[in-house]
Amino acid sequence: MAIRIALLIALSCAVWGVRALGGAPDRHVPIAEAAASALAAGPSAFQEGADVRETVRFLEAKVRSDPEDANALNKLAGYHLQLLRETGSISDLEAALQAAHASLASVPVVRNADGVTALALGQFASHDFTGARDRARELIRFDPSKSYPYAILGDALVELGEYDDAARAYREMARHSGGVDANGEPRLARLAFLHGDGSGAARHFTNALALAIRLAVPPRETIAWCQWQLGETAFAEGRYDAAEQYDRDALASFPNYFRALGSLGRVRAARGDVPDAIVQYEAAIRRFPDPTYVAALGDLYELAGRDADAAAQYALVEAIGHLSAVNGVLYNRQLALFYADHDMKAGEAYADAKHEYAVRRDVYGADAVAWTALKAGRLTEARSAARAALRLGTGDARLLYHAGMIARAAGDEPAARDYLRRALALNPQFDPLQAPVARIALER
Repeated sequence: MAIRIALLIALSCAVWGVRALGGAPDRHVPIAEAAASALAAGPSAFQEGADVRETVRFLEAKVRSDPEDANALNKLAGYHLQLLRETGSISDLEAALQAAHASLASVPVVRNADGVTALALGQFASHDFTGARDRARELIRFDPSKSYPYAILGDALVELGEYDDAARAYREMARHSGGVDANGEPRLARLAFLHGDGSGAARHFTNALALAIRLAVPPRETIAWCQWQLGETAFAEGRYDAAEQYDRDALASFPNYFRALGSLGRVRAARGDVPDAIVQYEAAIRRFPDPTYVAALGDLYELAGRDADAAAQYALVEAIGHLSAVNGVLYNRQLALFYADHDMKAGEAYADAKHEYAVRRDVYGADAVAWTALKAGRLTEARSAARAALRLGTGDARLLYHAGMIARAAGDEPAARDYLRRALALNPQFDPLQAPVARIALER
């Protein structure tokens, strides 16, 4: 149960990636000190590093001796999902799904809630959001008094763009959990940010961090994840000093955390220190070659005049995206946006974005369709998709920038001027290559 709850706190939120959650609180120093104190006081609630791998090997041996041991299979799935969250390893995702399926083959769904939960979380992590939604509904039918199935259901519905239904699921989650808890607060923060409520998002996410710190054995990675997201919050609002401090706090809580390393590279680039930004991105990619970080490193190499190195990173983005069927699903949107940002393969990028949006109709999916449609010469569709991307009032400079460039291409200068001004006012260095384009377009 402890593994399940901790996974729900952080893993289900991990797909949100580098999207920020809104306005950060003014309580950074006390929270950072509390985190440091709590982590120094005792061991992590999770095992870490080699210890987790050792437990995985033990459970694998147990399963080999008894392939129908559903309890061992469920634990094995949970530890692989933990490693996925910590390292981003696709092999751990595949192993978690395999263990969950084996568990459910051994013990039927009606007597195996942990197996269904593991499968739902694995499906969510692999971007099978309809599958995760359906598994969550199964869990609710079996026992509607539990809160965690509503958390999984709400997460899946958010990614599918069904925001009103997601809000209802989160209300049920809160009702069955008794109110404010570490499992619910990050989700409420996400929903608040998507609806343009930065202060509400900050309040919920600060609560999540404070609750994680207060646990008897604070989970290091969960605390680092919260600190990293607060850094993302600060970055989205152009508060680069605060963003950098949160990223460094996350690295202190969970050393070599690849998410915090990547975000630190981005904020160092925003502050004009391209050499150090390159160092941070290189460190992140050594831990896990996420295509977003690989592409960003390529952009910085280009700015530094290292054209051959930039070309190598851009080629790597494509290689990672096409490495396997799982990669193709996980990184479809990232690859489409990469092509659009770099004026490459416009038709392919548009087709990929459109295909995903047929199922996953969230605001960021609409934005991907809008941006790739513009590059593919489909201006009418780009304008319609841009309106869909902004339908909740989400405060994200990239969404505003894309809408501005689309309006500019359509000859709607007042709208273009408004969107571009808002993007640059919100986060003037939102991207080392795209922000200068936005400024030039606004000046012209």
